[in-house]
Amino acid sequence: MTAHTADLNVRPAPDKELVTIADYVTHFEIQSELAYSTARYCLMDALGCGFLALQYPACQKLLGPIVTGTTVPHGARVPGTDFVLDPIQAAFNIGTLVRWLDFNDTWLAAEWGHPSDNLGAILAVTDFESRARLAQGKKPFIMRDVLTAMIRAYEIQGVLALENSFNRLGLDHVVLVKVASTAVATYLLGGNRDSVINALSHAWIDGQSLRTYRHAPNTGSRKSWAAGDATSRAVRLAWLVMQGEPGYPSALTAKKWGFNDVTLQGKSLQFPQAFGSYVMENILFKISYPAEFHAQTAVECAVTLHPLVRDRLKDIEKIVLITHESAIRIISKTGPLHNPADRDHCLQYMVAMGLIHGDLKAEYYENDFAKDPRIDDLREKMHVQENIQFSKDYLDASKRSIANAMQIYFKDGTHTDTIQVDYPIGHKRRRDEGVPLLIQKFENNAKSLFDTHKIAALKTLFLSQETLENTPVNELMDLLSH
Repeated sequence: MTAHTADLNVRPAPDKELVTIADYVTHFEIQSELAYSTARYCLMDALGCGFLALQYPACQKLLGPIVTGTTVPHGARVPGTDFVLDPIQAAFNIGTLVRWLDFNDTWLAAEWGHPSDNLGAILAVTDFESRARLAQGKKPFIMRDVLTAMIRAYEIQGVLALENSFNRLGLDHVVLVKVASTAVATYLLGGNRDSVINALSHAWIDGQSLRTYRHAPNTGSRKSWAAGDATSRAVRLAWLVMQGEPGYPSALTAKKWGFNDVTLQGKSLQFPQAFGSYVMENILFKISYPAEFHAQTAVECAVTLHPLVRDRLKDIEKIVLITHESAIRIISKTGPLHNPADRDHCLQYMVAMGLIHGDLKAEYYENDFAKDPRIDDLREKMHVQENIQFSKDYLDASKRSIANAMQIYFKDGTHTDTIQVDYPIGHKRRRDEGVPLLIQKFENNAKSLFDTHKIAALKTLFLSQETLENTPVNELMDLLSH
């Protein structure tokens, strides 16, 4: 028998997964008014997170053009700054701002992530293209186009996250940001169905980030700019395809060399449901605390217990934290914490801050606050346990809870009641309670950058669905400049 000595070099039809995503982006009509109204709040919230991030020098130093003084005709604006950049660098800037403080919206499933990360690509491309169109006497994009692109990007990232657990393979969730942003950016740049398929093939065969920088003992600030990097790369891939760069039709399924064999250990991507507007309609907002989302309800428990323990911290014998498996795997850690990024991914640190201060703010992760000896004293007394039902309800599509519970025992033998919170304020089940607080969060964040007149104008704009949707993108981005 003759050994196989040559590969069959016949290109197959594009992988069905690429086609499914491309068909959704280019042809699916979104009709959910709930999705559009929720997207408006997501945009408002993400921008507010970016305004607050500008108060931190570690974030500021990464922003702006690669070469100081670079001028870009029809360049995209970066909210809260006076930067005018090419869309690839603008995507990095915007994506980094939105994500820096771990305070933007969240999606939790087998994979997790932050769908508003995609705004780096969406705002950069639509602003740049709007200004280029105006220079040619054409109409710009309007914010309805931005909200539509958001719904699509959220849906792609979120549906793929439902049953595909990249974190268990050691890959960072920003792979899905890159994929979603590549699809919508290509379409916004004028790409057709084939262009989107080609660009998506590049996104999947691109090198994917490891989660190294999110976990002990290496947690660091890269996790705060990883999404900006992903959206920037997405815009670059979209741009390359729009210049005529070909795609790779079996990027996922090619034997030995495709994404499925190389990365998924021979398995295929799971598409558990058709694309629509489900993810946007069910998005999770971080309203109360700039904390990794698995800890939101734990901090809420700690804040509830604060009045009972604030004068008895030295009398505490142990603190029992009851949580779900994902929280244990992602943010439960002991030992020294080396930087703010390390602290905001430590369940025990965040709980300690809630018990001590009755709150958790972004500045509490900084070095000056971290010097408080009471923090490590409380951390050493914490016992983290998994509640199997919490873990099941976390993955249950009908619940999607993020439950945590806490009980504190004192040296004199007394103890508090067990405090349990199943759903954070930003959950859909608490949406009516959360929206007024979300608006207040935006105002508070905007105060770090703008005067009362500008804040009032922004608030008026974002509270009117019709007015916002009909606003040209470039006009909003000019209003957001500082």
